[in-house]
Amino acid sequence: MLKRITSIAAMAVFTVGMLTSAHAAEVTEINGAGATFPYPIYAKWAAAYQKATGVKLNYQSIGSGGGIKQIKAKTVDFGASDAPMKPEELDKYGMIQWPQIMGGVVPVVNLPGIASGEIRLDGATLADIFLGKIKKWNDKRIAALNPMVKLPHKKITVVHRSDGSGTTFIFTNYLAKISPAWAKDVGNAKAVSWPTGVGGKGNEGVASYVKRIKGSIGYVEYAYALQNKMTYTLLQNKSGKYVAPTSAHFQAAAAGAEWGAAKHYYLILTDQPGATAWPITGASFIIVYKQAEQPAQTAAVLKFFDWAFHHGQKMADELDYVPMPEKVVKMVEATWSKEIHATDGAPVWTDAMIQK
Repeated sequence: MLKRITSIAAMAVFTVGMLTSAHAAEVTEINGAGATFPYPIYAKWAAAYQKATGVKLNYQSIGSGGGIKQIKAKTVDFGASDAPMKPEELDKYGMIQWPQIMGGVVPVVNLPGIASGEIRLDGATLADIFLGKIKKWNDKRIAALNPMVKLPHKKITVVHRSDGSGTTFIFTNYLAKISPAWAKDVGNAKAVSWPTGVGGKGNEGVASYVKRIKGSIGYVEYAYALQNKMTYTLLQNKSGKYVAPTSAHFQAAAAGAEWGAAKHYYLILTDQPGATAWPITGASFIIVYKQAEQPAQTAAVLKFFDWAFHHGQKMADELDYVPMPEKVVKMVEATWSKEIHATDGAPVWTDAMIQK
């Protein structure tokens, strides 16, 4: 009798296992929304991942503020934000976040006859342009930084984000660190009250306006500057060096990042030390619930981003993003194992699921 009960129990366990596997296999799509900053690399990863696994990623590039709203409303499987959520807010909603990719935000201009890297700006001058205090391109302060450049006597049109944006969070975080006037009058947030200029939705919208308006200046994630063949400026860093936005310079800014010391990975990489560090560098974060109401969907999200950690580095390099270091990837995978559980307490992520 005991033998028969044991046999039945074994069959039941096997059947549950089969059902669980079958349920997991049914996941053919995952849905996310948020930051436009990482959209170019997420799109590239998504195409390669679907080809490799058959699983499709639907990602709405609607801005970090929209991504946080959607994950809070549980209308997507994950949210994405370039402005990390504060630890206390994550705890309040029962969420976790992790850094997935790093990159740079760059000032871009539309000045006919002037090429990328010909214009040099420092942080204080950049802040005063966006404050509306410097109104012409041949202003004496810009001219003093660029004695060898023939600057036009042309009105400066500031272009900024109109939506809640992690790119804006990174950009304004830098300006608030550099400029006391900016910190006092505007501040640092995903959405601010802009003193001047016109607003575009998403990195795409800002890029579009800057390309159309002669004399304009805006800020976009570097991949958008490359893809749209936009003119970027050099920028003075904390060490007093004028540097160009490049993957190597983003890496230099990220080199000293102490992710292990940051609660819930809350870390901002602007104005970092280093002779070659790009001063407006930032990370983009993924946000999920710690208690997975749909564990198969959450597991599928983790599998996608783990695949990206282990197989997406070359694609990230090609778009001048900075992949997360291996030690940080291991920390993130450990966080998934420890923190994310199904409603019955079972872990959603195990070491056996790590992409090799």
